[in-house]
Parts: sequence; structure tokens; C-alpha cells
Amino acid sequence: MLKILKYLRKTWVSVLIIFLLLCLQAWTDLTLPDYTSKIVNNGIQAGGIEYVAPEVIRKSQMDNLLIFTPDDEEILNNYTLLSKNDLSDDEYEKIKEKYPAIENEDLYELNKLNKKEKERLDEIITKPFMVSYSLQNEETATQIKEQLMQNAVGVAPQGDPQIISQMSLIDIIKNMPQEKAEALLAEINKQIDNNIGMMLDQAAVQATKAEYIAIGVNTDKIQNNYILITGIQMIGIALISMAAAVTIMFLSSRVAAYLGRTLRDKVFKKVLQFTRKEFMEFSTASLITRNTNDIQQIQMLIAMLFRTVVYAPIMGVGGFLRVLANSNNSMAWVIGLAIVCVISIVLILFIIAMPRFKKLQDLIDKLNLVSREILTGLPVIRAFNTEKREEKRFDEANKDLMDTNIFVNRAMSIMMPALMFVMNGVMLLIIWVGGHKVDEGVLQVGNMMAFIQYTMQIVISFLMISMISIMLPRAAVSAKRINEVLETEPSIKDKEQTKEFIEEKKGYVEFKNVSFRYPDADTEIIEDITFTAKPGETTALIGSTGSGKSTVVNLIPRFYDVTGGELLIDGVNVKDVPQKELRKRIGFVPQKGVLFSGTIESNIKYGDASISDEQMIKAADIAQATDFIERKEKGFASEISQGGNNVSGGQRQRLSIARALAIDPEIIVFDDSFSALDFKTDSKLREELAKQTKGKTVIIVAQRISTILNADQIIVLDEGKIVGKGTHKELMKNCEEYKEIAMSQLSKDELEGKEE
Repeated sequence: MLKILKYLRKTWVSVLIIFLLLCLQAWTDLTLPDYTSKIVNNGIQAGGIEYVAPEVIRKSQMDNLLIFTPDDEEILNNYTLLSKNDLSDDEYEKIKEKYPAIENEDLYELNKLNKKEKERLDEIITKPFMVSYSLQNEETATQIKEQLMQNAVGVAPQGDPQIISQMSLIDIIKNMPQEKAEALLAEINKQIDNNIGMMLDQAAVQATKAEYIAIGVNTDKIQNNYILITGIQMIGIALISMAAAVTIMFLSSRVAAYLGRTLRDKVFKKVLQFTRKEFMEFSTASLITRNTNDIQQIQMLIAMLFRTVVYAPIMGVGGFLRVLANSNNSMAWVIGLAIVCVISIVLILFIIAMPRFKKLQDLIDKLNLVSREILTGLPVIRAFNTEKREEKRFDEANKDLMDTNIFVNRAMSIMMPALMFVMNGVMLLIIWVGGHKVDEGVLQVGNMMAFIQYTMQIVISFLMISMISIMLPRAAVSAKRINEVLETEPSIKDKEQTKEFIEEKKGYVEFKNVSFRYPDADTEIIEDITFTAKPGETTALIGSTGSGKSTVVNLIPRFYDVTGGELLIDGVNVKDVPQKELRKRIGFVPQKGVLFSGTIESNIKYGDASISDEQMIKAADIAQATDFIERKEKGFASEISQGGNNVSGGQRQRLSIARALAIDPEIIVFDDSFSALDFKTDSKLREELAKQTKGKTVIIVAQRISTILNADQIIVLDEGKIVGKGTHKELMKNCEEYKEIAMSQLSKDELEGKEE
């Protein structure tokens, strides 16, 4: 799979942007639980009060607070005294409207501080403020006074219990000896720690709220404003997350589409270089599947890869760090347990399903092969009434594919219920454990809710990976199959150092002791083939079926490489020249006339689109194709269907011949190309060829003696060897094999007439 990903190098900018956007989206998604926690802890429970240090505090309360802290100066430096006597009338009215209590006593207003400075002030003021608040609590004060009145001596100046009961607890402490005051404060601190513990900040905020109420501040407005502002911030963060997600999907789709296009292009270009050997290894049906279905699997995976496989670890690590930083980490083990469960389920299913995914692609190959064979051979199937047999063969291939698909889908269908069970189980576990911790006072409700959200985000990230794991094994198999094609080197390729053709030997085709065997064959198909085809002459090859005629001419454009001897074109070994330059010099007409979808014009000009209309018409005239072309309504603009199925075999063959002649090659090879023509058309075509191809090398493979009677040189092949060479007259006298072929096709009188 990694080998496939290297083709993303050209889209590295998009990939980098996607990665940065994934980090941004992860940050936004991981920030939202913090805001949920703030709304619950600060907005609802604390009434919208975020910091313990009051924004405004009565002077009397400040004086009481300073009794219980040594940091008097540091606290007062952060506040400004608002005195009725020091304010102008306008300033006084404005402050009175905001803080009604200023009418009765002076106030301290908090200076403009940044977040860090406020947090530092909170550290200093929280405990003494809580002590001061507790001492003013009626219930607490009554309990402590009762204890003090039992030993009134030394507590108040008068030492009278009645006086003690009328004094405030703070005034009592002020008048107590230092040792007793310190002992009492130590006892009060101990009670606060036992009763409040880790919830000190939350309890201290209630003291701040009580102070605001005493001053006349609208606490409902504070709460509503806090929740509203926090909610708007959450909406803004959610919108950023949505924009990032949309952009990521857009860029991922573009990157995936680019990769798909690149892979299809590279696979197709590689396949165009393949020889018969490579086609036999892969099969045409498999190559089609690899260039379509397999690449589609990878493209679909890449489109989801960044959104899931890359995003999940970012979310997992980020969420875990957030949990450790913002929550009580004693519950972090729950996340670890959830991740282990998810990974275990995914691995088990991978082990079960992975082998079947490879089989799935092989079965698609098989189904394509069977379908292609049946559709191509439909006329033969109907002619022999074997429809039922072919239907059964297709059903077998289809059923095998269906059974494998069902097995894979059943295995993967277990995944989601199992993972949802894990996710819901983890949620229940968090609520159960977190509920006990809330009851113990070591965890706030908002923090527990944030922990649930973080855990769900982490688990869902792994769920997303597990969801894509359905695609991943199949894509991995597809990637391996594509790599097999891309890494296969064609057996026929150009040398790094090539040679130029020799102009003095233009048109010469020389076979020098040439032998050839197909890959993995035990014996030579042709052996010791030696002859020369010269410009201005026609060389014909004839022989019984399987004698190697087509194999010999297929060596000329280097469709195969000779395995012994040498084949020279224009005086140079075909292995030493570029294949493109070699084939420019050869007009090749195969046994089966293959046409491409388009028009008659596009097919004749297939070898060179820049061919003039005059050259095209001339080539069609020589190939005896003009008559049937002109009978068509659109002439040369007439449509040709795929494979040329809307024209007859003879018309298809004549268009193939015209296509080869249109490029004006120096060597023209006809591989049994006249077999589909009637005798009259065959005769006219050969007559025109003789007139129009003077100075060119013509090589003809034929089954009919009448086609090659006038050839300058006839090569007779039998079982891959040359058994005769010469003109028709010479071979009739000294080559029994040729004579047998001739007499099997023509009568004695016809042969004697031809010889004359």
C-alpha cells in the first residue's frame, strides 16, 4: 500500500493542507468538551462566576479577608478603592447604579487583569476568602461561639459570655490572644478541608456570589451572559470545525481522484508495453479488473483515509492529553480499556476476513473472464444451443463471488454491534465510576461530562478506523495487484543505447538463422529461418496451418523477440533500434481486422492523424474500400462501432488494409489479410497494390495459392522450417509441399495455365 502512496508526491501541498486542517478540526472538537464543562461548572453551578476573586467587594469584607492571609499588599495592589467621598457626582451615580451597596460603605473594584493574573490572585485569595465566609455563616458561627463561651476567659476583654454571644465571630477572633486565634483558625481550616476538600474553588465561588448579592449586583444577568457568551463561542468553534471538515473532504476527494487518474494512466501505459508473455501471465480480464475495480477501491480508501486513519490518532492522542490535563486522571484507565477492546475486535475480524478479501478480487477476475468469453462468443453459443451450459458456468462463478461476499459482509457486520457495545459499556462505566467520585467530592459534574465526551471522541476515532477497516483489507489486496502490474517489466523493451537505421538498406528485411519459441514452451516454434525481403519485391509465406507463418511476420514489428539468430530491418538488428521508430516503417495488417469506435476516417487515419484527405482516399481506393464507403450516407464520416461490428468481415479487412497503406510505410506486411475477401476483390486489390507499392517491400502471408502466384519470392514453411524457396514455377518443380498445397486448391489445367 505504501508503494501506491508514493504517487501522492505531486499533491503534497494538498496533503499538507489536509493535515493542518485535521489538526485544526481536532483542536476544535477537543475544545468543545471544555466549554460543556464550563457551562455546567461555571455557568450553572457557579452562576456564571468564573473566578473566586470578586470583581467588587465591600471594604468591610476585604478587611475581614485580610485577617486570614499574610498577602495583604499583593491582594490590595489588584484592587482600587471606590469611596463615596472621592467620587464626583456623575461617577457616583454610575457606580451606584452598578453597585448599590456603595451608598452604605466603600467598595474595592478589581483592576483590569489578564487570565494568568486572575488565576494567580485566585490562588492567594480562595482559602482566606472561604475562611472569612465560613466564619460569617450563622450556623458555623453559632457552633464555634458555643465552644468559646464554655471558656470565655481570655476570649473577649470583658470575658462575659453574654458579650461573646453578641459579638461577631471575626471580632471575637480579632480580640483573642494570638495563640488561641491561630488554634481556632487551624481548627476551622481543618473542618473546611474535611467538608469541602477538593471542591474548595466551587464552594469559594458561592462566597463570591453571596458578596455580589450583598452589593446588589445582578447575578442572574452574570449567569445568563456567561452561558450566552460561552454558547456563542461553542457555535463559532463548531462552525470552524464544520468548515475544516468540508474542506478536508473536498481536498481528500481531489487527491483521491488525482491518485486514481495517475494509477490508471500508469497501469494502462504499462499494459501497452506488455508482450504476449505478460498478457498470458495476467490475462486480459484480470488487467481490466486491475485498471478499474482495483483502482476504484484504492481511490475510495484514499478519499476516506485522511478523514479517518490520519484523524483518529490525532484525536486519540489529543483527547488523552486533554483528559490528563483537564480532568481527574484517576479515570484514564477507562479510556485505555476501551481502546484495547476496540483494537482487539478489529484485529480478530482482520485475521478472519483478510484472506477472503484477496479471494474476492480473484473471483471478480474470474467473473469478468467468464462474462467476457460468453459475450464475445455469443453467436457460437447460439449456433450450438449451449446457452444452458454457459448460464450454468456463469452461475457458478457468480455464486462463488456471492458466497465470499456474504462471508465477508457477515464478518464485518459483527464489527459495528460489537464496537457499539464497547462504546455504550464504556459510557456506563464512566457514569458509574464518575458518579462515585462526584459523591465523594473529588470530581465536578461538568468535569465528568467532559470526560465522557473526551472518551467518546477517542473511542469514536477508533470506531472510524474500524469502519474503514472494511475497505482497508480489500484496498490492500487491490494495491498489491496494481503493484504487480506496475513492477512487471516487459520482456521486450528498448536498449539504453540505440542505433540508427542504415538508409542504404532501406526496406530490407533480413532473417538470418532465426529461431523462436514462446515463453515456457519446450520446443522451437520456428527454426533456422533465413531469407531476405527486398524493396520493390513481394515476398510470400505459405504453409499448412500451424507451420509458423504468422509467427514469422509477427517478429518483424517486434511483437516477439527472436530467441535465436538475427532479424535485421534496414540493415540493423531490430533489438538495437527504438520500437517506435521500427514500427513507423512498417504497415502491418493482422489476420483479424480490428477497428476502433469512431468514424471510417478516424480509423484510416489511425496511424497518423495528420494524413491528408487525399492520402486517405488513395489508401481506400487501393484497398478497394471506396465503393462501400461511398454507398454510406455520411461517407468517410460514417460511424464505426466498437470492434467494427457494424461492418462486414470483408469491409473490416479492407479498412484495416487502407489504414496500413495510409501511413505510406516502406515495409507492408499482410498477415493472411485477404482471406475475408472474395476472389474478385482480392484480384483487384493485388493489382492495385502492385501498381501503387513499387519500391516498397511487401510481405504476404496467405492460405490461397491464387493470392501469391505472382510473388517475386515464395517461402514455403512446414513445422516451423523452410522447406522451399523460389517463384511459383520453381516451387512447382522442386517443392513437393508447395505442389501439394497448389494441387489441393487449383485443378491441373488451372495450374498449367498459371505457369504459362
